[in-house]
Amino acid sequence: MALLDGKRLALATVSSGRCPAVAELRLPGIFLDRWCGARGAMGDRPAGCFAHEIRVTWGDCDPAKIVYTGRIPWFSLDAINAWWEEHVGEGWYQFEIDRNMGTPFVHMSFDFRKPITPRHRLICHTWPESLGETSICFRVEGTQDGALCFEGRFVCVFTKADSFRKTPPPKDIRDIVTPHLPQRV
Repeated sequence: MALLDGKRLALATVSSGRCPAVAELRLPGIFLDRWCGARGAMGDRPAGCFAHEIRVTWGDCDPAKIVYTGRIPWFSLDAINAWWEEHVGEGWYQFEIDRNMGTPFVHMSFDFRKPITPRHRLICHTWPESLGETSICFRVEGTQDGALCFEGRFVCVFTKADSFRKTPPPKDIRDIVTPHLPQRV
């Protein structure tokens, strides 16, 4: 559950019961006090999911000659924004300015599998994993040369941007996202 403006907010999670992990993250006006989701292997990537290419450069690397860990969230958020642009025709900037809709993050988690280097393009496979009443969960898997480098899970809450109050996603957003959600058996 999260608190937004002092009210409880149910996050959209698909809990398999495998890991009742507890996370805590404080953002202005948002408090996340519980997150349940799979750890380790986060699950199967849907066939045909969106793939965003990142050109990793020397400037992205640390002295160990691998990507600086702090760049991986940036790559992931760039891929999620590209997903929105590809499927809705607008990204976060347009959401905030033109739609008065925000999607602040209330949860981010990563599992790192293999170092990322400038040797190959980083392909960020990106898809919405679940859509709740006021939240959305995205998954991003980063691969290089066919090898899985990282897995990430990102939960955002839909807000009215000018008042920073939670709100359901607009119907057109829900209608666009729903067909891209993995089918549950």
